Amino acid sequence: MSSLTDLTPFIADIQHNCDISDARDHGIYSMCTMVLKLRNLYKWEKNLQPWEEPEAADLLDWIDGKENYWATIAGEPFRSLAAGGKRLEPLELEEINGALQDETLLYGAGFGRSMKAVFFLAEKLEERRAEGCPVLILGRERAREMASPFAMVQDGLIIIRRESLRFFLWDQIQEVRSSCRKSLQYALQYYGVFRDGSLDRELLRAKLDTMVEEEMDLFIAHEVGEILQTTLKSETLQTVIGHFPGTVIEFVGRSIKDILADTHPQGLLAYLVREQRDASLGFYLTFLDGLRSKLFPEIIEAWQQFVADRDWRRIEQARRTCWARNSRIAGQIEEIAETIGHDPDERVMGRFNREILEPLGLATP
Repeated sequence: MSSLTDLTPFIADIQHNCDISDARDHGIYSMCTMVLKLRNLYKWEKNLQPWEEPEAADLLDWIDGKENYWATIAGEPFRSLAAGGKRLEPLELEEINGALQDETLLYGAGFGRSMKAVFFLAEKLEERRAEGCPVLILGRERAREMASPFAMVQDGLIIIRRESLRFFLWDQIQEVRSSCRKSLQYALQYYGVFRDGSLDRELLRAKLDTMVEEEMDLFIAHEVGEILQTTLKSETLQTVIGHFPGTVIEFVGRSIKDILADTHPQGLLAYLVREQRDASLGFYLTFLDGLRSKLFPEIIEAWQQFVADRDWRRIEQARRTCWARNSRIAGQIEEIAETIGHDPDERVMGRFNREILEPLGLATP
């Protein structure tokens, strides 16, 4: 198999597929989320740091141009990629990466939220192992789309995209800093980024890369849980999302799968308890959004008590209780998912409503 030497056309084709994905599916985001993702895509294209803000007029002109471009390509199919002397479909990962014969690069592809296609090409930085699972840390990205998930599993390999993680941490800290959330303050105090009782932007800039390196294990531990938990199978969730994309059923399914990864006996919370990672626990509570916190109410009370006495047994008990309850819900989802494709979608949705969503207070009309 011949190798790829001149990567320019290869990268251009990957980026074109990224652009098609954005053109097709940018509508899955709320307006606020899309503006944030477009701003970060602009920063990536212009090689800006997370804290470097573009001029508003320049950003708006760029967004206008991007949207006009999207309108011209939204109906195009994804391009095949020239690799190994032949054209390969963009999801033929093993063959494409084998054809690269370049140990410094990794090509990735898959599907994210609401089945939005994800493509990227990035430089390899470091290989690790966590709970027996292989981990690859990626650095500079040569091609990417708007979603740019910073942690994912590809063919059993945990991938952490360091550039995307830098932007995520910076943005999340900026978003919640005004609320003075105690869990965030607790986490950030560990890194010494407060001056005179207030978060100091310059100190935060100086400590961001240290924070990324130390908190990377938080997200690796989540992906370990994703691999090891089999209570709610990835195939089941893909079936559910394929039939009900963008619905509360998708969001609940994803959230339960995330919580099961976090509370697995070898997952995120177990890792934090074992290693007694105080700052990481603070970040976890900060990033726990509304739906996942609804599925994990025990952690809120446990956290409040933990701050007072630092008794890690409280966190472990909350993990065990949550794992047991959400495992039962996952079993129900597995049973309902088996009827997809056999029963009418309306009947399947009715069961989801009655058996899953109503008990959670999330029933749809």
